[in-house]
Amino acid sequence: MTLAQDNGPEHGGDDLLAAEYVLGVLSADERQIASRRIEGEAVFARMVDGWEVHLSPMAAAYPEVSPPATVKTAVDRRLFSTTAATPAQSRAGLWSSLAFWRGLAAAAVAALAIYIAVPYVNKPVEQPQARLVASLAADGSDVKYLAVYDAAHHEVGLSHVSGERAAGKDFELWMIEGKNPPVSMGVIPAGATTHLTISPAVQEKLAQGAVLAVSLEPSGGSPTGQPTGPVVAAGDLKSI
Repeated sequence: MTLAQDNGPEHGGDDLLAAEYVLGVLSADERQIASRRIEGEAVFARMVDGWEVHLSPMAAAYPEVSPPATVKTAVDRRLFSTTAATPAQSRAGLWSSLAFWRGLAAAAVAALAIYIAVPYVNKPVEQPQARLVASLAADGSDVKYLAVYDAAHHEVGLSHVSGERAAGKDFELWMIEGKNPPVSMGVIPAGATTHLTISPAVQEKLAQGAVLAVSLEPSGGSPTGQPTGPVVAAGDLKSI
């Protein structure tokens, strides 16, 4: 669910749109609209800046990875090679350059999204890991979260957008798969961002794109193993 699809005030308005822009989960058209608003609307631009700062701690636990030295050599060769070329070679070189720049642009966008939305390090090329994001919200509720499923580290990263738990209550995260009973993923600790470690049984189901939901429970979580309070936020996990 994105705010370009449903941007009424009950779903977070511009604040959640700014967060989804930073996470990189908007469609191309939605992102273009948001980019124009950043250039022309100072208030919206500040929201985007605020979310970049707010979400950056989600990546703090993961070390930076330097690219192989061969990458710079290849870039230098493509950019600064002075070898003369025939017209046919020039045409071939042009297409090679287009492919190169398209790949470089895609890599830059992917790197930014991974850095913000819980990055993956040393990911085997032959075994790509799932990257799933969900905007959790519900009609009639001011509770909103952004969730990122990190298959490489077996955890869900949560960023608190809005809504407070009542005194003596906790938020609990659930996975809902079809008509099966909800499966608890744990009580959500208070704070702007947090990570919940996911059990192996839940990991496989999450990778298939299950629904996440947040319920309001007694302090410490549901005493029954199933939701006992109202669902205050929910959303589908989708690939980014």
